[in-house]
Parts: sequence; structure tokens; C-alpha cells
Amino acid sequence: MRLHKGETLFRQGESGGLFRLQSGLLKIVRVHEDGHATLVNIIVPEETIPHHSLISPKPYYGTAIALVACEVEIIQAEEWYRQLESNPEQFRMIAQQLQDKLRMMQQRIDQLTEVTPAMKLRKLERWVHSYLGTTVLTDVLTQEEIGQLIGLRRETVNRLLREQAAKSQNHKLPAGPKNS
Repeated sequence: MRLHKGETLFRQGESGGLFRLQSGLLKIVRVHEDGHATLVNIIVPEETIPHHSLISPKPYYGTAIALVACEVEIIQAEEWYRQLESNPEQFRMIAQQLQDKLRMMQQRIDQLTEVTPAMKLRKLERWVHSYLGTTVLTDVLTQEEIGQLIGLRRETVNRLLREQAAKSQNHKLPAGPKNS
């Protein structure tokens, strides 16, 4: 199944099958009772989701939305759970995937515990670039979502991005009477 940027794979509270992301990135957004949406996770290629339903079914924790064009394999829940019963090796695959996700979350903790806001942003940008190459962070995440991922207010993210842009412009200026 192909998803285009911004399309929804599943919605919070619904029940259904599982999905394996073949390519692209998905974001998981959780909407609270007051209507406030929070970005809670980013799904990378080769992950099977939802994580909390890998061993037993449960309604979707959040809404999965494509950050970029994605290829997704649909996995029928009944077949998935039947295979678990007959193939213990599949539990090893689940454990490996959860270990990989835990390591990714440890990287996110490293981003959150950086001392300076600028370093938090740089680490997140490097992480996103490892999956999307030279894609600009703000092409896939809003400033609010960036702030949620690295523990900063949107206003701080905005300021940091403006400072980065200004520095980038200063480095590109040709040498001349005003710039030498």
C-alpha cells in the first residue's frame, strides 16, 4: 500500500491489523481529551506497528500519518497472531524489533538531555537526515512537533531555526567590500 505525505494509515482508538513500514517515515500523534495533539513517536522503515499489539491485539494508541511518501505492508491481525502460535521464531523477531526501537528511544533521550537547545535541534536534524538524506526537518515536521520531540517550546524552535538560517546565509555570502 502506498501513502502520500499527510495521508492517514490508521486512527487513534480504531482496531485493525498490523503494518510493516517498507519505506518512508510515519508519525504517531495522540489526541488528548482536551483536543491537544502530541507527537509521540516516529516510525522508521522495517518497523511493524502498532508496537503494543505485536503479541496481543489492542486498539490503536494514536493516529499514524505519513511524513513523506511511504510503502506499507498490511498484515492481517488473525494471520499474524496465528503465526505467533505456530512459529516461536517470530517472537525472536518481535524482541529484535522492540530492542531496535528501545535503542532509537535512547537516542531520543540523548536529544532531550542535551544541555543547549541548539544541540537538541542539531541531534534531531542528524537523526532525521539518517533516514531522509538532505530533507529539511521543517519539510516533514511542524515547529510544534519538533519542540515536542526535543522538549522545547515552539517559539524556541522558531528562534533556533531563524538563527540557523541566518548563519547559513552568512556562510554563503561572497567575499566583497562589505563581507571581507
